Amino acid sequence: MRERERVFRFRGLAKMLKFPPFKTIATMISSPYSSFLLPRKSSFPPMPSLAAASVFLHPLSSAAMGDDSSMDAVQRRLMFDDECILVDENDKVVGHDTKYNCHLMEKIEKGNMLHRAFSVFLFNSKYELLLQQRSATKVTFPLVWTNTCCSHPLYRESELIDENALGVRNAAQRKLLDELGIPGADVPVDEFTPLGRILYKAASDGKWGEHELDYLLFMVRDVGLDPNPDEVKDVKYVNREELKELVRKADAGEEGVKLSPWFKLIVDNFLFQWWDRLHKGTLTEAIDMKTIHKLT
Repeated sequence: MRERERVFRFRGLAKMLKFPPFKTIATMISSPYSSFLLPRKSSFPPMPSLAAASVFLHPLSSAAMGDDSSMDAVQRRLMFDDECILVDENDKVVGHDTKYNCHLMEKIEKGNMLHRAFSVFLFNSKYELLLQQRSATKVTFPLVWTNTCCSHPLYRESELIDENALGVRNAAQRKLLDELGIPGADVPVDEFTPLGRILYKAASDGKWGEHELDYLLFMVRDVGLDPNPDEVKDVKYVNREELKELVRKADAGEEGVKLSPWFKLIVDNFLFQWWDRLHKGTLTEAIDMKTIHKLT
């Protein structure tokens, strides 16, 4: 009789959770060994566990049964699994919280919640910049064009290393693989050039937004690409004039072109000057990791 009761209780829990249809997902195991990766595409869905169930029962995940019921399954998993690094306005680590909480405008406005981020600018040997268009399923700023890769170092030992921004560079290498399928060997950690930091705030819609202390990383490498459709809708390389035309279209509202707010701030304040230095071989003269530029 007890066994029957357990079966019925499990069935009741399953109905209540209303798990979304499983999709092909990208999966990475956290490990001190950089090569320890699961296959990038899984041919069958993982078995739901009680740990997974607890995510959906979390008070903040009323989304799973309410307002956020339309959220993409992969993005929902990342929202609750990823722990961002909370910092103060001097970039001192003050704690950590879920990606979900860090991107709620209510918490950003009321608690001034600020998290660490990075923006990668990857150029090929012709000094063309690789851009990506964010996927339609992204929770914040879907379908906008932006720099090569924009994401967050996570609250884990390898991505908390402050010396020479090594933690951020480790995170950038991880996300270039996750989003664009670029192998780590193509983007060595020691070839990222951290140029500076910005602090900005931007609302995506009434619920979601960004408040980030963003590290700006440059690299020149020819790489292989295999974009992850859960993260990226499109990619393209642009030269300076092509980027200026893209910015013009975005400013004029032509052809539905939109740029991410952080990318636009970086374009307006730094990018073309640094691009010039890249051509001249004087990029390192622009490095300023002491200043945190507050941009609006």
